[in-house]
Amino acid sequence: MRHVTNYFKFLGHQLTGWHKASYWLFGFSLGAQVMTLVSNPFSLVSLITFIGTTLGVLCILAINQAKSVNGLLGVLSALCFIYVGFSAKNYLSIGEQIVYMATLDLPVLLSPSWNKNMVSKIRSFTWRSTTVAIIATLIVYGISGYVIGAVTNDPRPWIDAISFSISACAGVICFMRFKQQYIWWVASGLAQMVLWAVSFRQGDATFAMFVNSSVYLMNDFLAFTISPWYNKKNQAAEAKKETAYFEQMEAVHQN
Repeated sequence: MRHVTNYFKFLGHQLTGWHKASYWLFGFSLGAQVMTLVSNPFSLVSLITFIGTTLGVLCILAINQAKSVNGLLGVLSALCFIYVGFSAKNYLSIGEQIVYMATLDLPVLLSPSWNKNMVSKIRSFTWRSTTVAIIATLIVYGISGYVIGAVTNDPRPWIDAISFSISACAGVICFMRFKQQYIWWVASGLAQMVLWAVSFRQGDATFAMFVNSSVYLMNDFLAFTISPWYNKKNQAAEAKKETAYFEQMEAVHQN
């Protein structure tokens, strides 16, 4: 029981101390999603989309702030988006969510080291790792677009593949704690906006997924200014705060 209580205290701590701009963006996203939900015909897909987008925005804001609460939020939102992707026949978006869970969410939930002062472990690309990341993205795009078009009835295989390849590689880059993930996230946000706009126009998805992608894109641009991934001042302050918090938790645990 004590471990459960401590875990919920940890989750509460992970949701505090964010930059004000992140809270503002979440408020904007929540308002936009509520308006989208109530202004369109209600359905199970629209409800699950609303839940998924709300949790998803919290998840990417947590990543922006280098907070490991993204693990729990990411798994829950991914399950919602898998259902939405299947309903829209955007099958690679399902694969995208599975990659997210494998690279961004499960490591956080299963590895204690991921939950401990992640902000202090940020690193940067070299020319070699940049080249590898670009080539890997192109290879995943070609293979996934061909395969999904050949074996499924996905009506947008190559648009789906663009979003999948960029997003999947971004997840791997984030897993390896490279700050350049946000270059891929920006490209991913643009690709997802195109994918869900086309899906909505063709009657296969709700407009909420396009709104969600636009919020993700705003968060990605925000990362280059206030996020500990790029802002050295905020990174140092967050690392100091996280170190103090975990030292306090260890002291309480020992007593």
